Amino acid sequence: MSQRPRRPIEDYALIGDHQTAALVSRTGSVDWLCLPRFDSGACFAALLGDDGHGHWRLAPKDADVCTRRAYRPDTLVLDTEWDTPDGSVRVTDFMPQRDRAPDLVRVVEGLKGEVTMSSTLRLRFDYGSIVPWMRRADGHRVAVAGPDSVWLRSDPEVHTEGRDFTTYSEFTVAAGERVTFVLTWHPSHEPAPKALDAEQALRDSVEDWQAWAAHCRYEGPHRDAVVRSLITLKALTYAPTGGIVAAPTTSLPEEIGGVRNWDYRYCWLRDSTLTLGALLAAGYLEEAEAWRDWLLRAAAGDPADLQIMYGLAGERRLPEYEAGWLPGYEGSAPVRIGNRAVSQRQLDVYGEVIDSLTLARRAGLTTRPHGWRLQLALMEFLRHCWREKDEGLWEVRGPRRHFVHSKVMAWVAADRTVRAMEDNPALPGDVTRWRRLRDDIHAEVCVRGYDAERRTFTQSYGSRELDAALLLIPRVGFLPPDDPRVIGTIEAVQEELGTREGLLRRYSGGGALVDGARATGTGVGAGTGTDAGTAVDAGAGADAGTAMDANAAVDGAAPVDDPASMTTANVDGLPGGEGTFLVCSFWLADALHLTGRTKEARDLFERLLALRNDVGLLAEEYDPVAARQLGNFPQAFSHVGLVGTALALYGPDAAG
Repeated sequence: MSQRPRRPIEDYALIGDHQTAALVSRTGSVDWLCLPRFDSGACFAALLGDDGHGHWRLAPKDADVCTRRAYRPDTLVLDTEWDTPDGSVRVTDFMPQRDRAPDLVRVVEGLKGEVTMSSTLRLRFDYGSIVPWMRRADGHRVAVAGPDSVWLRSDPEVHTEGRDFTTYSEFTVAAGERVTFVLTWHPSHEPAPKALDAEQALRDSVEDWQAWAAHCRYEGPHRDAVVRSLITLKALTYAPTGGIVAAPTTSLPEEIGGVRNWDYRYCWLRDSTLTLGALLAAGYLEEAEAWRDWLLRAAAGDPADLQIMYGLAGERRLPEYEAGWLPGYEGSAPVRIGNRAVSQRQLDVYGEVIDSLTLARRAGLTTRPHGWRLQLALMEFLRHCWREKDEGLWEVRGPRRHFVHSKVMAWVAADRTVRAMEDNPALPGDVTRWRRLRDDIHAEVCVRGYDAERRTFTQSYGSRELDAALLLIPRVGFLPPDDPRVIGTIEAVQEELGTREGLLRRYSGGGALVDGARATGTGVGAGTGTDAGTAVDAGAGADAGTAMDANAAVDGAAPVDDPASMTTANVDGLPGGEGTFLVCSFWLADALHLTGRTKEARDLFERLLALRNDVGLLAEEYDPVAARQLGNFPQAFSHVGLVGTALALYGPDAAG
């Protein structure tokens, strides 16, 4: 079996049906598809291995990379075209919104001359580990193994040949001719799935996507980029529950050949407020309400058991194991299924959940009667535990620390609760208690989380490390943008975590791929939630404008961390490095804009837009040395960052 070289991550395009998604390369190969859900086993897993782990290539015979490709305007319908010596041909790939069974549709259309096409379908269930039994039935090729069956048919029927546990076919299309292929997943114990009218499904998909995109309220510069990001977020939404996965993939590496390979096919609470804010600001109230309702269901229960992530329907157990039979993308092993970080303590999520509930109320979303009771329960738990150490939003696998961002988000929880009760005195609860909590958190962070000598907040108490999440301090209203401590923090983060291109690593204390070499003591990362769509009075809850003695004691404060533990080379406890984290660079643009440096912010935003691939998609990270995207793809939070920054810089409420 001949093997194709693996394509760069940015060579892929996304198609999906709001319950799962596929990645299609520039060679016309579907190299990743999980059926029937985002988090199901992949039947095409060549992305993380080789062709023997499953793929479906449909392209002109002996052709390689396509001549051009693009989504149809404002849709997730992908057109890929090849010009050959014999003519030109187009393959249109899409996944229609499903009735019951998921379908992958590929339409071949002759454009000029006469082109011989080649199809290679290699189905491998359970992430490439199971070879199914193939048979013919009712005009279909049927693959069956255990609970899974996949049915393939074509119209007009194309002759297929089975060998090497693979289905091959060759056929010729002339100008004006069309051949459609439909691949359908179905539970193996049920009768044959209902046949799909592929041509009608194509028309419906185009109309549905374009009608959805037309609701976007944003009319400023780079509208196409904003709409493409919103379409991507919609495609990563699990329609039955409203949950939004961080990415449709697992184990795409943060460093080629490294071990920082994680499963992102789940829903993170840390993403909640920024995602909700982006959807609301762009005019997508239905999606925002579905996400809010998912959040309420997921967070229900004992506040002490609040997790950082959940499954598509709010599942809590996401055990992690390694798929040892897969060598990983470009040899980046291990390939992980599940995510062990689900058991971590990240105190910032309490702030993000409460901030999301606040934003939903202010936006006028339908009130849920149990929402306020949940908020008070979360606050009561946070009142007792906010001084504890945690793993922080970057899910470090090293020792717990007093992360400044976690404390700031605890302040956000208290602040939003106070504001809600001031706005509506009829709400039950002890507002005096929450004001006192808000003031206590603010005072402690300003003392123990601020390095007066360097004029910057730090990643954790007593450390000299920095963190890009500190850029969110003015955005959430913890301090006003013109506070000298905010300005000093922005400057320090730019200087110590930035690259020549202006991109940001997520934190100090790791190995980052920057400026032609690995930089010791630097690294990158993704995602948290803040009040993206709501203006907040700066510095509420404490004397935000008063500098405090950095050595002062705070009543009840936890003891200072061991200074020796603050100088470890890798705060995250992992070997190797990673690229620059794209959402952090969007946060930098936001912070620059808030502090009056709008031209710099817009210049940085333009550079970030240039990092998108040819169909407008962003991964989690970017390697400025190799000039390529890294990490799981496409990454929801990178696209949330794009939408939020565009709205901040060019939206109706933008200034500067």
